[in-house]
Amino acid sequence: MIAEKLKIIDLVKELIKSIDKYLINFPNKERELKSKIVSSDYELLLISYEANSTLNNKKKLDFQEKGVALIKFLDFLFNVCYEKQIINSKRYFKFGESLDGILKYYSGWINATKKELGNKP
Repeated sequence: MIAEKLKIIDLVKELIKSIDKYLINFPNKERELKSKIVSSDYELLLISYEANSTLNNKKKLDFQEKGVALIKFLDFLFNVCYEKQIINSKRYFKFGESLDGILKYYSGWINATKKELGNKP
């Protein structure tokens, strides 16, 4: 597989693979929670691609901010999984570390985009 130009996209893909492996053993009674996690992680990937593809910095910033919101939402969903004892603390912290890494890259990317917007007349 070709490495993406943008590190965030690679990190999101790694997160999706990790989540997909774990969701195989997800309890059937938590189908809705599983569905929210899956849809949110794929939406995060799509938003990352959209932000990377647009040339309009205002739209890019909107996509980036949506990405941050999705990361926080995924963190909430993993917290719910942990509280319901669907995932153990080790898995919870592993997912949290992945989300933190993605969030750091998003924060830097947002700051760079804001600088570009500030430098335009």
